[in-house]
Amino acid sequence: MTHAVAPDHAVGIVRREGYRYDDPDAAPVRMRALLAELGDVMGWATPDRGPLGALIAPGAKVLVKPNWVLHRNLGDYGTDELITNASLVKSVAEAALQAGAGRVAIGDSPVQGCDFETMLELGQLRAWEREMLAREKRFAGLFDFRRTTLQDGRAGGELARERFALEQYVLFDLGEASLLEPITRPGAFRVTMYPPDLMARTHAPGKHQFLVAKEVIDADVVLNLPKLKTHKKAGITLALKNLIGINGNKEFLPHHRVGGSEMGGDCYPGGSRLKRVLEWSLDQQNSASSQRMSFAWSQAARVLDGIARRRGDRMEVEGSWSGNDTIWRTCLDLNRVLLYGRADASMAQTRQRRVVNIVDALIAGHGNGPLSPEPIPMGLLLGSTSSAAMDWVGAMLLGYAPERIPITRGAFEDFPFALTSFRSDDVTVLGDIGNGAAHQVLTNSANWTVPQLRYPIGWLDAVVLKSATAATSEFSTHEPSA
Repeated sequence: MTHAVAPDHAVGIVRREGYRYDDPDAAPVRMRALLAELGDVMGWATPDRGPLGALIAPGAKVLVKPNWVLHRNLGDYGTDELITNASLVKSVAEAALQAGAGRVAIGDSPVQGCDFETMLELGQLRAWEREMLAREKRFAGLFDFRRTTLQDGRAGGELARERFALEQYVLFDLGEASLLEPITRPGAFRVTMYPPDLMARTHAPGKHQFLVAKEVIDADVVLNLPKLKTHKKAGITLALKNLIGINGNKEFLPHHRVGGSEMGGDCYPGGSRLKRVLEWSLDQQNSASSQRMSFAWSQAARVLDGIARRRGDRMEVEGSWSGNDTIWRTCLDLNRVLLYGRADASMAQTRQRRVVNIVDALIAGHGNGPLSPEPIPMGLLLGSTSSAAMDWVGAMLLGYAPERIPITRGAFEDFPFALTSFRSDDVTVLGDIGNGAAHQVLTNSANWTVPQLRYPIGWLDAVVLKSATAATSEFSTHEPSA
């Protein structure tokens, strides 16, 4: 049965309790069934062109954007809660072809230390790619959008730079229209593991550049496939945050500003002199001219971090708290570029492509995400044509008050190249999450309970679930940004 396509403010939810990824034969069949169910709930399905038939015009160019952040969990767990499951990636790509797409590509820009081939082998994606390329001429393949990679995954390791020509990207400059402009100070922006002077070249007063893969900008439809996780710098990583991966070079992505909140930065609360020296050591590490010097500075940073912890300061540096006023602006700028950006790097007044979000929350991630998440089985697949609406609901599913998280709150603000034409109060839920009507997620998040949820220690003030506890594991001060 088909019905009208759900409005942008709607988020669809389908549920399969006890869903498992680890059966290579059954998982794809179950995922296709879940996607078909979601298509019916959202009015995306058509009888002749499958679960996405109402969203993808015949001949359209489609880009599938998973969350392929890293090939391994930096904590004590696996990848089920870390990256978008391969069965969903395959099912969505095949559904796009069934809908009549003229070209389907799949791509992302993981952290620079990600072993891309190892990650693809986790879900046998490379073998699937070869099969698809052999039998389907409309399938373009799997793409790594990174221009810089870290060969051995270690801070200070050997870098492979400029892996792809600039012609494969579109350089946008939002200038004074950037959401970063109001907080810009020369030389203040930082991103983990990159020299500050590189960031200063791309972001300065009146200048805010992003280097977006041409595969993305050429698309008519972007199928955004995030993994639902907590995030120590943004609070939550979902549809809005996942677009960090459309950018080719990380030095175009401000994640925080140097200094504590009492110093005009947002790297950590307060004005700790010890942490300021720690930050300076990390800057030296990231700017070192040799691997030997980089390693020496990294060891100094570890010592300083250890001193802070022994003094009882559990808060990390590098913007890992709810006072981070930078990363959400970067993410929303990229969402604006995706919606309004033209191939000539200008910004249109009307939307240039459709973005469809299909979220893998079958096994979600909690704790000190995004790179060290713990698994929490939710059994949910979510869909929406609004990233803002999706993240509002996703925050509630994780037990957050979305109005306390800058990225979910900020997505509804009034600015040029707006992300929404509705208010957060208009967000509705279609489908059912079990244990009562799905609208309970919106009206009283306490009715959606997931046992033993844990959160990054810097985000406890955004949590509304009474059972919330702080993540207590030890984490590296130079964990890669994602």
